[in-house]
Amino acid sequence: MADMLLKVTDLVIKAGDAVIVDKVSFELEKGRVLGLIGESGAGKSTIGLASLGYSRDGLRIAGGQAALNGRDILQLSGRETRRLRGSAVTYVAQSAAAAFNPAHRLIDQVIEATVWHGLMSRSDAVARAIELFALLGLPEPDTFGERYPHQASGGQLQRAMTAMALCPHPELIVFDEPTTALDVTTQIEVLAAIKQAIAKTRTAALYISHDLAVVAQVADDILVLRNGKMVENGSVEHIFNAPRETYTRQLVSMRQSVKAERPAASEPLLGIEAIHAGYTPGVSVLKGISLELGRGETLAVVGESGSGKSTLARVVTGLLPTSSGSLSFAGQTLANGLGARPAETLRNIQIINQIPDLALNPRRTVEAIVSRPLAFYFGLRGAELKRRVLSLLDQIELPQAMLDRYPAELSGGQKQRVCIARALAADPKLIICDEPTSALDPLVAEGILDLLTRLQDQSGTSYLFITHDLAIVRAIADTVAVMLDGKVVRYGRKADVLAPPYDLYTGKLIASVPEMRPGWLDDAISRRDAAKVAG
Repeated sequence: MADMLLKVTDLVIKAGDAVIVDKVSFELEKGRVLGLIGESGAGKSTIGLASLGYSRDGLRIAGGQAALNGRDILQLSGRETRRLRGSAVTYVAQSAAAAFNPAHRLIDQVIEATVWHGLMSRSDAVARAIELFALLGLPEPDTFGERYPHQASGGQLQRAMTAMALCPHPELIVFDEPTTALDVTTQIEVLAAIKQAIAKTRTAALYISHDLAVVAQVADDILVLRNGKMVENGSVEHIFNAPRETYTRQLVSMRQSVKAERPAASEPLLGIEAIHAGYTPGVSVLKGISLELGRGETLAVVGESGSGKSTLARVVTGLLPTSSGSLSFAGQTLANGLGARPAETLRNIQIINQIPDLALNPRRTVEAIVSRPLAFYFGLRGAELKRRVLSLLDQIELPQAMLDRYPAELSGGQKQRVCIARALAADPKLIICDEPTSALDPLVAEGILDLLTRLQDQSGTSYLFITHDLAIVRAIADTVAVMLDGKVVRYGRKADVLAPPYDLYTGKLIASVPEMRPGWLDDAISRRDAAKVAG
C-alpha cells in the first residue's frame, strides 16, 4: 500500500438523472500506467477528469471516492483543488492545437502552472522546460519555446503539452487521447517520447484511448469500459492473451475489413490539375498537385502532419483559393474561391472536419445543427424536418435523447457523428472526410465506415477521404494518393499503392501502423534506430 497513489472506489457520475459512470473502481500505483480503453461515450475522459477532482458542465460526481495518497480529492474545497491541479496532478488534452493560447509563446504556457504554484522560479522552470523539450525529442530545445503555437506541428504541440504536464514534477498525469489526431509516423514518435518520459520521471499516469493497440504500447494495466461500466481490468498480457469478457475479446480480435477492388469509374467527378496554393504570398503548401476522383468512388489522401492533406481539402471546398492550376467538378470548371460558387455547387460539396469542437456551434443543440442544411437547402419545416433529423441520427447511431444536447454535453466521438449527420443532410455528390473517425473507437469507427460505404453504394456519393490510418485506407479506398511536403509521391489504385516495392516514405508509413500486440512500439523504435545507424 506504500506505493499506492490513486484509489478510485465506486465512482458514480451523472448528467441529470442519467448515469454516465456507474460504480467504477480501480487502483494505480506510483510509477505505473493504467490504460482506460473503451468506445466513445464509455466514460473514459469523464473518469480521467474526476481523477483531477473535475467534472464537465452538466455533469456531477454523485458518489464514490478518488483518493490521492489516501486523501479523497472529491471532498476538497475549491481552493484546495486548485492548488492540487497543475502541481500534483496534471492533464494532457486530446487536441493540443485547441488547448494552447495562440497569442502567447509556448515557453510561457508550458511553465505557467509551475510558476503560479510557486514550485520553481521562472528561470528554473524555463530550464526544466528545455530539459523536457530535449527529452521529448523536440527540435532545437533551447529555442523551441520561443515559438507560437501556429509555428509548431500537431505532433510538436502534443509533445509540448506533455512537457507542460511534466514540468511541475507531478505525481499523476492524465493523458486524454494524446495521439488521436496524429498521423502514424508522428504518433510513433509521440508515443515513444511519452513512454520514455514516464519511465525516466517515474510519474504515474492514466492513459485514455479508444485504440487498444496504442494503449498496449505504454500501459502496464488496462481497464476496459463500456457504457460507463467496468468490463474488465487486468495486466496488458492478461487483456491480450486471456480476455474474459466478450467485448474485450472483440477489441483484441478487431480487424478492419478490406474494400473489394472494383473497376475504375468511367466518369470523373472531381479533377485537380497542377494545383499550387498556400497561406502566404509566394509560399506554396501545395506544389503541383494533380489528382482525379471518379463518381461513386473514394480517393484516400494519406500522409504525415504538415504534408498538405487538409490544405488540399480547403482548396476543393473553396475556402483557400489557388495561386495556379485548375479544378473541375461534374464536368464544369470549379470557381477558384467559395464566394464565386453557386448554391447548388456549395450543397454538392460538403466537409466533415477533423476537430468537431471547432466545427460545431457551441450555442446550438444537435437538432438545430443537423436541421440547418435541411432547412437551408431543401426548405424542410415542421414534422417533415423533424422526421428527417431523426432519420439521420438513426443512421449515425445516436439516440433521439441527444437532440436537445449541446456540443459540450457530448463525447468527442458523438460530436464527430453530429458532423457526419450535418454533411449527409445536404445530400451532396462529394463529401470531403477530414479524419472523420479519428475520435472514434475501432468498433464504432468500423460502423461509421460501413455506413459511409453503404451510402456510397446507394447514392453514388464520392468521398475525398483524408486520413493517417492505413487500415482505414484499406477498408474504404478505391484510389490512394500519398503526400509528402505538399507533393504527391505515390498515386494510383489501392492495390498498386499498398503493394511492394514501396518508395522510402510509403514504406515508412506502412511500418508505422501500430500492431495489436504488446511490445510493438519497442520493436518499431529499435528498427527505426537501426535504420538511422545504417543510414
